[in-house]
Amino acid sequence: MAKRVKDFIEISEYTSLDKLIDYLKTIRDNLPADSEPELRLRGDDFFGRRLTISYSRELTPEEDEREARYTGAAALPDSEDWLEQLKSKLDKVP
Repeated sequence: MAKRVKDFIEISEYTSLDKLIDYLKTIRDNLPADSEPELRLRGDDFFGRRLTISYSRELTPEEDEREARYTGAAALPDSEDWLEQLKSKLDKVP
């Protein structure tokens, strides 16, 4: 099963209604079927308000490679005797 990540699209409050409708239709048509999109109003009167669309997507190959590198999944070999090999290498160190 591929790992999924939550992504966001923000729309400022200074958008005409027609542009907003067209933009939302474009977003809806381009999202994957299993993305589970949500629309929320975020912000306040001081900093401004934004419509935020959050949706789930699969990791890109670059993100997947980076994730594997930083979680250490790619660092450990699959064989069970890797610990023995490591011990033997450390025994040779003065």
